[in-house]
Amino acid sequence: MLTPKEYLKDLVYRINGAAIEVHRALGPGLLENIYQQCLAHELSLRDINFKSEFNLPINYKGTEINASLRCDFLIEDILVVELKSVETVLPIHKAQLLTYMKLLRKPMGLMLNFNCTHIYSEGQKTYVNEYFEELF
Repeated sequence: MLTPKEYLKDLVYRINGAAIEVHRALGPGLLENIYQQCLAHELSLRDINFKSEFNLPINYKGTEINASLRCDFLIEDILVVELKSVETVLPIHKAQLLTYMKLLRKPMGLMLNFNCTHIYSEGQKTYVNEYFEELF
């Protein structure tokens, strides 16, 4: 039986493998939406459970706020994945992922930028928050 830390490490490894496969097949330079659809298909082929393109719930002081924040992927109900196809991942992109993690109360996030030469070394970064510490 894997510990939560081992499980997350393995899950990130599997997601990165799926992203590498999509990037290998398509290369850089396409729109984010294309990578999103292809990654969803690749995750399905690998029997990885996910939700995709869903509205994030926002509760402000007991009131549900109708907003259009859309999460690219929530994997296995524990890992938030945000896709980009940009020249440079900016601090606002990181802030977006961290906010999604907070709103969903998930311990780990993965940023995947498909607009790069080598997605594994250049195009992926993992993030953790206070919920990560609660797992251990």
